[in-house]
Parts: sequence; C-alpha cells; structure tokens
Amino acid sequence: MSETTSQSYDALLNFIRNHYGIFSKQEGVIPLHAPCFDEAEKLTVVDCIDSTFVSSVGQYVEQFETDLAHYTGASHAVAVVNGTMGLFLGLKIVGVQANDLVLTQSLTFVATPNAIKLCQAEPLFLDVSRKTMGLSPEALQHFLETETHTHQGHCIHTQTGRRISACVPMHTLGFPCEIDQVVEICHQHHIKVVEDAAESLGSFYRKQHTGTFGDVGVFSFNGNKILTTGGGGMLVTNNAKLAEHAKHLSTTAKKPHAWYFEHDEVAYNLRMPNLNAALGVAQLGKMKSFLKEKRTLAQGYQQIIQNQPGLAVFNDANNENIAQSNYWLNAILCQNASERETFLMLTNEQGIQTRPLWTPMHQLEIYQQALRAELPNTEWFAERVVNLPSGIHCAGVRK
Repeated sequence: MSETTSQSYDALLNFIRNHYGIFSKQEGVIPLHAPCFDEAEKLTVVDCIDSTFVSSVGQYVEQFETDLAHYTGASHAVAVVNGTMGLFLGLKIVGVQANDLVLTQSLTFVATPNAIKLCQAEPLFLDVSRKTMGLSPEALQHFLETETHTHQGHCIHTQTGRRISACVPMHTLGFPCEIDQVVEICHQHHIKVVEDAAESLGSFYRKQHTGTFGDVGVFSFNGNKILTTGGGGMLVTNNAKLAEHAKHLSTTAKKPHAWYFEHDEVAYNLRMPNLNAALGVAQLGKMKSFLKEKRTLAQGYQQIIQNQPGLAVFNDANNENIAQSNYWLNAILCQNASERETFLMLTNEQGIQTRPLWTPMHQLEIYQQALRAELPNTEWFAERVVNLPSGIHCAGVRK
C-alpha cells in the first residue's frame, strides 16, 4: 500500500469515526448497519400483543400490506416470512416449473439462486452492468439473441432445449438497475420478470419505485435492511390475479370458510406474523427521515472520497442521473483485490465493520456447474467493492 493510499484510508476512517462518534473498540464496533427503533415501534408491538393476534392473522398484516403498496405505487402487496420465500413465491406464481431455466445475475446474495432451486428450476448467470452493478441489458440482449430461440410462444435455450421461463434482476445494494430495458427485453422473448428488490425499498428509477416494473417484485425486511420487521418480506404486483394466487399459496391454499379446513392446492405457510407487521407499520412511517439521513451520509462519503487517490465511490450518478438509490449500503471501489483485502483488514481491526460483496454465485461450489455467460464485470466488481458503515443515528447506533 502506497503512502498516498494510506492517507486516503486515514481520511475516510476519520470521517467514519467522527460521523458515528465511536473512537475505540472498548466503546463498541461501528456496525455496517443496525435497526432503528424507538417508542413508535414499541407502541405498535405492545398493541399487537394486547390484541392477542400475533401470528399470521391480524390488523397489522393487512395494514402493512396496504401501506407498502401505497408507498411503492404497486396495486397489490402480499406480506411473507422473508425475502427468499417471497422470491420463491413470485417465481411460482409467474409459472416457473421444474427443469426450467431462470436468468439472473451471479453478483447477488445466495438467496436469489436458492429461490430458483426451490422451484426445482436452474439459474443461468448473466453479467452485470458497470453503471449499476445490476443485470446488464446488453448482456441479456446478446445472450437471448445468440443462445435462444422461440418455440410455441416459449423462450428455449438452444444448447439444452430447456425453457427459460423467468428472469430475476437484482437492484444491488439499493442501486436501481436499468430495469425498464430488462423488462422490455424479457417480455419480447416471452420471459416473466421477478424483481429482486430485497435491498431497494425507497429506491426509484425514472421516478417509479423499484419492484413495480416487472410482473412481480420482492422486498426484504431482514434486520439489516433500511426498514426491518426483524424478519419478513413483501411481494408486490400490479396483477390482481397474481396477487390473489400469491396470498392463496402463502396461506396453505385454504378455501375461505369460518370453520371448515379445505385446501385446493399443494401450498405453503408463508404469511408474515402480525407481530412482525406491527414493526413494519411503524418503520414505514419513518422512511422519509431514513432516506434523508442515508443520502446525507452518502454525500459525506462522496465528498471525502472524491479527492482521495486509490479509492472511488459508487453512486446513483453512475446511472445517468435517472436513478435514485436508497443508499442501503454505501460502496467504494478499491484499485484491485489486494487493496480491497488490505482495506477490509485495516477497518475491521480498528472496530469499523466493512465487508466485501458476496462471493459471485458461479464461484461457489454449489453453483460452479450452473450455466453461465461470460462474467467480466461481475468478477471486476467482486474484486474491488467494499461496503462501508451505512446505518443511521438512532437506537442501536451511538452518536
């Protein structure tokens, strides 16, 4: 590491310490992200407990679905136990079947291909864009034009003869991908789109909320997300039939009746508990302030990094100023894999939690045999990106 790079690191670390106000390990590690709860969450949770409806039936589940649909602009929302199951359910309702192929990106969290495998389908990995870290429309278009053909209204992978039934683009770290182009290309080739919007609540593309471009979108409310219900997720769609089917499958396909238990499909128990939804209702009311503070922090990172040699910041300006990210996790680019490792070791040893991107899926042993195109941008990002502390000041993060 050069002296100038070392000075760049020092400037960034000082900014982080000053922002979070934690100066030593004895006072605690500066976390990558932490939930923000106060009296509002306590009131809704206590009210839920007092109601005795703490499982998958209760007013807060319905209210959270209504509020989230309104916030995103979606026509329908279905609350589920987590984002992974939301993706699985989304793939099921758009018609993914056993032995199908599903296009997705290798630069993602393992939940994305796992949801595909739960459908007994197989992921096929395509490259991401340097502008967005999300699925590349150019890579998608090239693959479909050169490696597939249409037969009886289905997209067929020419090499294997298998149907490509769906595509799962991801809004990586909250940065919107070029989702309008992805959806247009997919629909031209008879491919359904399930948006992995797990990290992008509060992110917009061309003034439209992520998750609402495809046939289905799925959000996650894990403990490290911008809005958390402890665990949970939400499936959104503008298709009333898909929403109805999703809710039916998520509630064991039970036919409505006051006391009889009749079920008309093999289905699942995937509904979000009312107790978790109570947290979500309170959290959603704070999204405006959450997003404001996150954007302020992102701007602070950009200002401190822009003149520092050896580091670059990744922001939504990379996408031609038509995307507005929630900055769930701030991302910097180191010069190479060696510098990335040095930075990760330096920060974590000093009690500042940072992390690399996920190991690309095609490099995991469980997915090394999966079909894939060339992935140069995927590997380029994986070698360079580091996520910085991105939590906001509240309970759980000291000022």
